[in-house]
Amino acid sequence: MNITMNHGAGGRVMHDFIQKSVVGHLGNDLLTRMDDAAVLDLPAGSRLALTTDSYVVHPLFFPGGDIGRLAVCGTVNDLSTAGADPLYLTLAFILEEGFPLADLDRILASIAATAREAGVRIVTGDTKVVERGKGDGIFINTAGVGAIPAGVDLSTHNARPGDVILVSGPMGNHEVALFAVREKLPFSTSIESDATPLNHLVQRLLATTPEIRAIKDPTRGGVASALWEICEHSGVAVTVDEESLPVDKEVRGVCELVGFDPLYLANEGKLVVVCGPEAEGPLLEVMGPGAARIATVYRGPAALTMETAIGGRRRLSMLESVQLPRIC
Repeated sequence: MNITMNHGAGGRVMHDFIQKSVVGHLGNDLLTRMDDAAVLDLPAGSRLALTTDSYVVHPLFFPGGDIGRLAVCGTVNDLSTAGADPLYLTLAFILEEGFPLADLDRILASIAATAREAGVRIVTGDTKVVERGKGDGIFINTAGVGAIPAGVDLSTHNARPGDVILVSGPMGNHEVALFAVREKLPFSTSIESDATPLNHLVQRLLATTPEIRAIKDPTRGGVASALWEICEHSGVAVTVDEESLPVDKEVRGVCELVGFDPLYLANEGKLVVVCGPEAEGPLLEVMGPGAARIATVYRGPAALTMETAIGGRRRLSMLESVQLPRIC
């Protein structure tokens, strides 16, 4: 059985589909009310964080994840980098006529499992169906709401001269995993996407030290683009140490083969953290193996440079054109 136009027409087929397929996987006391908007209670005295995103990844299923896992992780992580405790997500599908219901069921199961892993609830949503040939199987749109505890102030505008910048693990696994599947590389790899909800890690980091200035998830444009955003927003210069950059051996091999730079590759389960130098050791210990100090913040003007492994220095620009389209 496949998706038909009736699945988005607002009638019985659509309602049965939502009750059996969507609510069957994701049902909770808020979602099963099926109101047009969810009324949410937030912890007293906390601030609200709200984010939204759309997911158009190709292929839909890839080593380490799928579009459903990606949608939950991406939304949760955007809230987490603001210091928020993610609470509620919305979920909207744009489905193409003819899309296999079995694939949709697999995606919904993945969404449900990832939401449980992150400790968030899907509380409202929408479904639209477009004619065959007018879409690309499935697109997902999300919004997320989170509560920011008192005293937490994270922003890419907060970096100060003397701060250090950490990354929580090896770079580029997500984009290379998609590239390997999409391009059918003539050799096998064990590279998987790093798509992971990071809210629990962020909460442990915030509990470790108050000296965290900013947290950024380096998705499209990679770590280099995240660092450029910090430079521009805070009006500081950042120097990267090339030898300290963590990259898995297989990812580095693919990059050397096809000409990718790991600094510009998308990640879906890594954090860039700006902190005071005294917090470096405790934070790296919480992040665990693979985490590294990669850069230092200096007084402006805004600039991003790298000290190379051979002792030189070169400027790093923000990503100008996509290396691999439709990665998230």
